[in-house]
Amino acid sequence: MWIYIIFLSALFIGGLYTGERPFFQLRKLTTSMVLNISLVVLVFFTALMIAFIVGVFPQSIAAPMMAGLYILLAGFFAGYAFRLYKLRSDSGTILYQNRSFWIDHAPNLLAIGLIVYGIYRTSVLTDLPITGIRFSSGMSLISFGILGWTLKVVPEFRSSGILFLDQFIPWKKVLSWRWHTDDVVLVEYIQSEEKNEDRIKQFVTAIPPDEKKEIELVLKSKMDEFADQRSEELMGD
Repeated sequence: MWIYIIFLSALFIGGLYTGERPFFQLRKLTTSMVLNISLVVLVFFTALMIAFIVGVFPQSIAAPMMAGLYILLAGFFAGYAFRLYKLRSDSGTILYQNRSFWIDHAPNLLAIGLIVYGIYRTSVLTDLPITGIRFSSGMSLISFGILGWTLKVVPEFRSSGILFLDQFIPWKKVLSWRWHTDDVVLVEYIQSEEKNEDRIKQFVTAIPPDEKKEIELVLKSKMDEFADQRSEELMGD
């Protein structure tokens, strides 16, 4: 039993470390990449199911393996959530963010539901025996709920830069902004790629009509405040 607990703990710490590292970013995901990963996962689990049915993959091996997979995902989600929390803490105070029920409260309610169900799934607060599968699957749901709470789907314009999903854009790297349509603002910025290559990227976000003056004030003030640093960034000084 102690070996089993140490094994799961090691997997959780490994997943935690992996999720906390910045190599995984949502902006790097493409449609083809997501489809290919989904196909590989589907084929893998289909092969395991067939092996289990024919008796090649017995329950004594399947249960620890699935528990290890769940706890690895739990660690990854927890590490990813911690990385987002640190990124949000280091990016300063919020100056503007498009807020609504579907942006703020609906994702948070879903995250709370996942956390509550994950606690129930672990069997810690029930009379059911705590097993590796139950505990690890519950922990993965709890960690995914925490991740859902920390991940925001709209840009946050903060005092030190713009936080967009899991990417932080310092104000000195913001090149320009303009109204793409009457209620959509477009922001251009410098994105540092691998091998020290910089590329100009852009994103758009919807702005409620009654908040246009607010976002304009934020963007204008920050573009002026970081004008000198932006020039140094572009000149390479």
